[in-house]
Amino acid sequence: MYDTFFKRLIDIILASINLVLLTPLFVIITIVLFFANEGEPFFVQKRPGKNGQIFNMFKFKTMTNKKDSDGNLLPDSKRMTRLGNFARRISLDEIPQLINVIRGDMSLVGPRPLLPEYLPLYNETQKKRHEVKPGITGWAQVNKENITSWQTKFEYDLWYIEHKSFFLDLKIVFLTLKKVLIPLKTNPTNTESFNGKN
Repeated sequence: MYDTFFKRLIDIILASINLVLLTPLFVIITIVLFFANEGEPFFVQKRPGKNGQIFNMFKFKTMTNKKDSDGNLLPDSKRMTRLGNFARRISLDEIPQLINVIRGDMSLVGPRPLLPEYLPLYNETQKKRHEVKPGITGWAQVNKENITSWQTKFEYDLWYIEHKSFFLDLKIVFLTLKKVLIPLKTNPTNTESFNGKN
């Protein structure tokens, strides 16, 4: 019952409330990034959702489109804006994904959506991560310090799918807020290496 009805209801209610509460911050960041990124405050990328269905995932754009003399994008470190770096550190760049949750593309909690080009590489077990909607945060994200490879990441994602419940989701949300609110003590510029962030 929770997975088929209440999880979606909670997603809509909490995402809507948070989007309203964060509207002033949303507007400020949008305006600043509009000027910092030459009129492009948002980053939209195709990601696979439930059952592998492709959707447009929204994020704040944390990097510029600066290129070298050959027309190639500069390294990430040279394209990252100060606001973008700060936004990533405390996950402000994820705020637009609340829109994805309201639309039904994502859930607040679930496996993070990876890139579409990885889909053909999954084995039958790994494909199970698409049995649920992807999330803004997930079990793998709150246990990131224990993830040393793609294999372990998938293991955490699949463990979540097999054990998902209201109380597990609540625990993941709590641990996510704890990670966001407590200042990073080590490697403050670290970003999610399995997520294709921009």
